[in-house]
Amino acid sequence: MEPINKSFKNLTNNNNFKNRFDTLKQEVLKHPHILAFIEEHQDNITDEMINRSLGKLYEYINQSKECDQCESLEGCKNMLQGYHPHLVLEGKIIGLKYDRCPRKVIYDDRSKFKSLIKSMYIPKDILQATIDQIDLDDPARFKAISMAQDFVENYEDGNNSKALFIHGPFGTGKTYILGAIANELAQRNVHSMLIYVPEFMREIKGSLQDSSFNEKIEAVKMAPVLMLDDIGAESMSSWIRDDILGAILQYRMLENKPTFFTSNFDFTQLEHHLSFTQRGEEERVKAARIMERIKYLAKPVELKGKNRRSN
Repeated sequence: MEPINKSFKNLTNNNNFKNRFDTLKQEVLKHPHILAFIEEHQDNITDEMINRSLGKLYEYINQSKECDQCESLEGCKNMLQGYHPHLVLEGKIIGLKYDRCPRKVIYDDRSKFKSLIKSMYIPKDILQATIDQIDLDDPARFKAISMAQDFVENYEDGNNSKALFIHGPFGTGKTYILGAIANELAQRNVHSMLIYVPEFMREIKGSLQDSSFNEKIEAVKMAPVLMLDDIGAESMSSWIRDDILGAILQYRMLENKPTFFTSNFDFTQLEHHLSFTQRGEEERVKAARIMERIKYLAKPVELKGKNRRSN
């Protein structure tokens, strides 16, 4: 059998093959990522290396990087769905390394948290919600939606972006707005965690029986953007208020991690709710401490309008 180098040389002497090879090479070398990589490693890359690596380089330029050519994870165009290529030097060739793309990272994180925290959810009816689909049938709704849009457009990790405390009557679309914000953030590759507070508190109590308690609390503390849905609807105890809710909010306040809330109560009504435990004990100072953390993390906005759950 002829050595590979000799076989390749014979091929390049074939005019038809040589023309196609040169055209392919020109296309590859026009790609800005390829040019940048070659410039970065110019002391180590030779023309012969480029020729030997042309197949991998062509594979690279025809795939999406950082989700720039994919509308969704399901619509990923890459050879490995959810993985995008990076150029690497591998001896005497330029090779490819595949890593999870931003959307795959968010999907995996969300799946992990869903398996850990059952009360984390985005209801089916708002999975496709977007801010521009929300009805603007009331000036108060317009204000809430404008504030939500401002947050999404200006969000940067660690920049102390104040989230929203959305309050109002039943059925006015408070959770829907949270879902729309979550979806808009996901389009920007920002992971958010939406939790139904009453169910989460029940789940936390149950997790004391297994080894998942600390893991659940840490996951909620660390979420890039946390959304606490229906705070004030839970049964309140000193332990839930101070050791669970208080600890989560304290950490997120210190780390400047945005935290959204929805509630049927305004600030004054929620503070009253937090002041009384299931045993009827009144603890106004401790309730005020929780409210200070909530006020630091979120701006209040009232949501009015008709009950969208009624027929």
